[in-house]
Amino acid sequence: MMKNPIFISELILKRFRSILSAKIPFENLTFLVGRNGAGKSNIVDIFQFLSDLMTVPLKAALDTRGGLDAVRHRSSQRGYPASMGLRLNFTIPMSNNIKKKGMYAFEIKALPKHQFEVVREQCRLEGNQEFEWFDRHVTSFSSSLGLKPSLDPQSLVLPIIGGTFEFMPVLKSIASMQVYSIVPSQIRELQSPDSGLRLQSDGSNITSVLQELQRSHEDVFKNLGELLKAVVPGINSVRTKKHAKKLSLEFTQSWSNGKNGQKSKEIKFESFSMSDGTLRAIGVLTALLQQPIPSLIVIEEPEATIHPGALGALMDGVRTSSRNTQIILTTHCPEILDFKWLNPDQIRVVDWQKGATQVYKPSQAAIESVRNNLMGLGDLMRSGILESGNELFEPHIAQLNLFED
Repeated sequence: MMKNPIFISELILKRFRSILSAKIPFENLTFLVGRNGAGKSNIVDIFQFLSDLMTVPLKAALDTRGGLDAVRHRSSQRGYPASMGLRLNFTIPMSNNIKKKGMYAFEIKALPKHQFEVVREQCRLEGNQEFEWFDRHVTSFSSSLGLKPSLDPQSLVLPIIGGTFEFMPVLKSIASMQVYSIVPSQIRELQSPDSGLRLQSDGSNITSVLQELQRSHEDVFKNLGELLKAVVPGINSVRTKKHAKKLSLEFTQSWSNGKNGQKSKEIKFESFSMSDGTLRAIGVLTALLQQPIPSLIVIEEPEATIHPGALGALMDGVRTSSRNTQIILTTHCPEILDFKWLNPDQIRVVDWQKGATQVYKPSQAAIESVRNNLMGLGDLMRSGILESGNELFEPHIAQLNLFED
């Protein structure tokens, strides 16, 4: 687990992709539900975008997404749309074990000829009778630390001053956030070895991550194996196998013929022989248990290609991991919402209305149905009630300010 994990309490968005404006609170474990095309993937990409911004130039992060024109919310209005911006509200433990409340926000303005500039960027940390901050307006900068960094209008300043004692936890925590959309075909292929310290978003280096877990975190590796057994009955173990300069996964399945005194029989399979469901399951479990654990883990549709009967064991792993780091899941699966430990406060309903993505809390009627044991959350999803008649978290989000004055 990383030394200073961040807890994102709220995300405020203005004009990001399909989202005109949104104010989204988060729990330790949060579920994004909604119909196809509602915009769940755009919310997910915000966290990867933020993580990228801490390690690569702003222009490069925008270019990988098609440029600022593709990232800004599109409207029917002519001319240059208003600026795009976002804000994180968070709590973060500092190195002296003091928790501080904080915020980080920035706003980017489009200019002619596909150019842009950062019009404002702000970070504030408050706690233990201490208050650190910086505030940047294009190329002017002020700070509680007396810093005077050289500013580029097309670059963020946090990655520049994030090496300071005060702001390093913020930089590292945002950079550590990871988004996963596990692709079984990538796990099935032979893989080139790497450090194994961070699982790639599609699982394409899972062999190196598991090899590093087995070498340096044997207890975590054993726990992963036990969880995999629960999700995929018959799987006895998994290990990495070398093929010249490449690596693959090798699974051992065992069974007994039922005769007393006889040992179980076993057979080995490499990853190219395993089902999509098995490969996705080990990808999700590895994302949850990798070391060091990311500050926030987002997993898109973990239930895809996995048998409904195995979801209980998989979600037990998710729930346990959420005690160590913040987790966000997207799902279309009513069976996941059927788990009794899940409550309506963990649900965010994503919908497409009037040309933009909206994020709602479940309606009061839906919440009362669950609390009175009239219907479960899964039943509400199956019937379509969960995704209708909902209320915005903040009715006047178009007037929300990203910055503190």
